[in-house]
Order: sequence, then structure tokens, then C-alpha cells
Amino acid sequence: MNDKIKIVTDSGEYVEALAPIIISASRSTDIPAFYAKWFINRLKAGYCVWYNPFNQQPMYVVFKNTKAVVFWSKNPKLLIPYLHELDERGIHYYFQFTLNDYDTEQFEPNVQSVEKRIEIFKELSEKIGKEKVIWRFDPLVMTKKIGVNELLRKVENIGNQLKGHSEKLVFSFADIGNIYKKVENNLKRLNINYQEFTPQTMNEFAKGLCKLNRNWDFSLATCAEEMNLEQYGIEHNRCIDGELMKRIFAKDEDFVYYLSYGKFPERNSLFPVEPPKKEANLKDKGQRKICGCMISKDIGMYNTCSHFCVYCYANTSKEAVKNNLSSYKIENESITNKNNLRYVTRSGFNLRMPLLCQSFETKKFKQWEYIRCKTVFRRKANNANAA
Repeated sequence: MNDKIKIVTDSGEYVEALAPIIISASRSTDIPAFYAKWFINRLKAGYCVWYNPFNQQPMYVVFKNTKAVVFWSKNPKLLIPYLHELDERGIHYYFQFTLNDYDTEQFEPNVQSVEKRIEIFKELSEKIGKEKVIWRFDPLVMTKKIGVNELLRKVENIGNQLKGHSEKLVFSFADIGNIYKKVENNLKRLNINYQEFTPQTMNEFAKGLCKLNRNWDFSLATCAEEMNLEQYGIEHNRCIDGELMKRIFAKDEDFVYYLSYGKFPERNSLFPVEPPKKEANLKDKGQRKICGCMISKDIGMYNTCSHFCVYCYANTSKEAVKNNLSSYKIENESITNKNNLRYVTRSGFNLRMPLLCQSFETKKFKQWEYIRCKTVFRRKANNANAA
């Protein structure tokens, strides 16, 4: 599904590169807001470099086979003038546009005002189509001052203005203390008295949102939430969404075929080739079990986002971001220089990294399970050699 091919780098070196069909740009940083020109430069060059956060080894990612890019952004304004570069290459795209309202609380200190971001949202929607701009109010953060009713008021204010400019609203409940201990510590340091959502407050919010949506008629979905809210017309989302892409890119028959079967149709056969009887399971196994996303390759880097949102899991600190940005140039193969990376360090089995909890297999260990504890991941493993 993601082939590997040989490419020639800017320096003339021959290397092996991953050739993904779908690019995610990016869960780790805001590429449209901060690295739009870099992205377009790399698109023209034909490849970029992504550094593995665990071992700092470069992965070359070539755009030769890319059929779609999913952008994630709080402010894609700077990318809008360059979208024709993707159109000219036959690369499809849509946006996960996070538009929260924490202006009063200053939870997102470096984003523009909510009024300005609503203008940008509308501009993008009118340019590329409302079906390609998904509104995210993500995450929903409760504090002693922000209860369910205040969150609903904030969502209502934005929703009333985005009516007719999007087809979908995606949200998630901030689950800070149970997963992101580093974020919890940051909030405490900033004297932000956050409160965890309970099943009761989740249902209360969902019920209120359902009523508001009678005016908007958005599709409603949660991102990576176990809570079942179907009674309110709220489904579980797929941010890298094969079904959505089948609909909005329906004219690209080969891509639609891939989205169903994980491969492209045979075109050179002398005889008609019947499609497989069963659709392929294209779930991204690198994401959490409750994540519905299909397979893609993310090209963003941690510790490179300058929004400095107080709830961010992707930055270790402002200092780490500033350190990485000190080497940033739009001509670089990667967003940040390898030598500037704040990366995983091995000391016994301690791993320091601002990553989501995840599991994977290695030759030595049957399963590694990384659990966030401050900025340290504690290893839980079943030793395959001892089994």
C-alpha cells in the first residue's frame, strides 16, 4: 500500500523512499500555518525527510504516488495561495480546521482571534468547497470557570457563523490527567484548574449540541472517544476518512478503487479483472485502537508548533520549539535539523518523548507499551526470548 522506491536527493545521493498514497500534514504540527512554503518547496522537489522520533533515523517520503493530502490546521491562510500546486499535480486534499474559542482564556496564545479565524474558514470553504473543510472544536476543555453551558455557548457562536460553510463538526473531550501527564503539569503550572469530563457531563454536552445542530444540520462526530453518543446523532469519526474521500473525490476512479481495496486496479490486462470480493482493512495500525483513521504517512515533527496551546501534547516546551526553529529554512529537506531534535534517549529502558501512547513489535520484544508519566515513558514488555 505504501511502496518504497529509489530517489535522488537534493545532494545527489541515491536513497530508498516511502511512497505513500495519502499524506497527513500533520497531527504533530501546524504545517499550513507555519510551514506552508516549505511544504510547497518539498512538493516541487518531489520528496521530504521525516525523522523517526525514537531513533532519529531519516525516512525519505516521496510524493510520486501521493493521491491525497489531509491538512490539519488552526490557520491555513498562508497555504491557500499555493493550493493550485496540488491541483496541477492531480493531488486531492481536504482540511481538518480546528476552530476553538478560547480567546478569553488565552489557551491558544498565538492563534488569531476567533473572528479572524472564522473569516479564514469561510474563505477556504468558498474556495475549495464546504465538503472539504471539516470544523473541529477540539479539544473541549472544562475548568472551574468553563462548564458545559459555557462550552455550548462558545460552540453555538462559531456554529451559527459557519452554517453553510462546512458539512461536519468533530470534537473531543479533553482527557488530560488519564493520558497526558505532561499537559496536566503544564496546566497546573499555569494555574489552570481544569476538570475532567465524566459520563454525565459528556452526555450533557452531547444533548445540548444535538439541540444546537437542529439549526446547522452538520454531521456530528467525536475523535478517538470511547463514549457512545449515537442517541444524539453523534458518530465516531475517521479523520483520515476513506469513505469521505470516496464521496468528494468520486471522479478519480482509480483512487476510489484504492480506498476500497488497498491497491490500484489493473489496467494492462488483456481480460477484464474482477475487483476483490472483500474490501481491504486499511485502518492505520500506528494509531490508537479507538482511532478510525485509515493508513497514511504523517510528515510533521514534534516540538515545532508555535501556537503554544496550553493543552498541547506535541510540544515538550517552548524552549524545545525555539531550539528546533533556530535551524528552520524553507529550503531544508525536513522541517527541523536532525541535530536540533529533542529526541528519545535510551537509559536502560526509559524513553523521553512527547508522543501518544502506542504499542508495536520488535525482534526482541513481543510488545512494547509506552505509558506517559511526566515526560518519561515506562516500558512494559513481554520478552519474546523468555517466552
